[in-house]
Amino acid sequence: MQYNSLKIGNLQLDNPLILAPMAGITSLPFRRTMKAFGAALVFTEMISANGLIRDGRKTFELLETSPDEKPLGIQLFGDDPGVLTKAAGMVADRAELLDINMGCPVKKVVRSGAGSALLQSPLQIGRIIEAVRTAFSGPLTIKIRSGWDQSNLNFLEVARVARAAGVDAICLHPRTRSQGFGGEADWQHIAELKASMDIPIIGSGDLFTAVDILNMLNRTGCDAVMVARGGYGNPWIFSQAAALLQGAEATEPTPAQRWQTAHQHLQWHAAQFGEHKALLEMRKHLSWYVRGLPGASHFRSQLQGQTVWAEFIKFCADFFSNLQDEDHA
Repeated sequence: MQYNSLKIGNLQLDNPLILAPMAGITSLPFRRTMKAFGAALVFTEMISANGLIRDGRKTFELLETSPDEKPLGIQLFGDDPGVLTKAAGMVADRAELLDINMGCPVKKVVRSGAGSALLQSPLQIGRIIEAVRTAFSGPLTIKIRSGWDQSNLNFLEVARVARAAGVDAICLHPRTRSQGFGGEADWQHIAELKASMDIPIIGSGDLFTAVDILNMLNRTGCDAVMVARGGYGNPWIFSQAAALLQGAEATEPTPAQRWQTAHQHLQWHAAQFGEHKALLEMRKHLSWYVRGLPGASHFRSQLQGQTVWAEFIKFCADFFSNLQDEDHA
């Protein structure tokens, strides 16, 4: 099966590969990195609708963008149709696509009535979508889970309500709220949803390699995939998947290529947030970039002790350079 472009509403995407919104992860530098390797659509971190309308400075910082990451998806969360509608209007000129989170299982979000709590009230989901549609005319999507728990798998009902209310596509992470991120994602739910809908269905869950992406597309018939944890330190998952989708070979990056990408990510992060914040926040990303490499465990333990930016950069550069030297020995 050949997968090329994808259309969601009036938005034409180059391929069916999408970067998921992830709290504390999908900052602008991370999105730019993933975009450079072929993600057709990237998302901001999940944005609180309440935070937006209260003019929270930190909330607006999450919306900073750059031309090279376009098209940009913005994901909002909340439970009040009026609040979400006002927030949608505030971001309408920044987003090429707007998503409403209806699947987040985090307790803080669920307790507020947002995220996967909404799965317990399909009628409220319909009201939210209809209300947001009055403020945002562009591509509108929702991200859901299979249901609240195994006894309440209502994703098909939720999808029917959402479709009738005006969404252009639905992303399904086929775990229940009670599963969190444990257990296995049930890709069969994605196949069932695709068979029942006449709008694009985006699959998510357990996509850690390019082969996983190809398998999900082939097994479920979904129109696109949304990569989350599989993208940690691994922007190549997008370029590798794009190659497989075109019938080409997926190649692994060399240590030098890994460092070139990690270094660019570091520079973008420092430019966006300053060197001190970049040094602290990029530790987790660098720990992911070295995953599976010889000496990765030692690198991670030593990384935490780096407190000076120039020394931090040299420490990382030396690690990758030594690997490259070993390759050519």
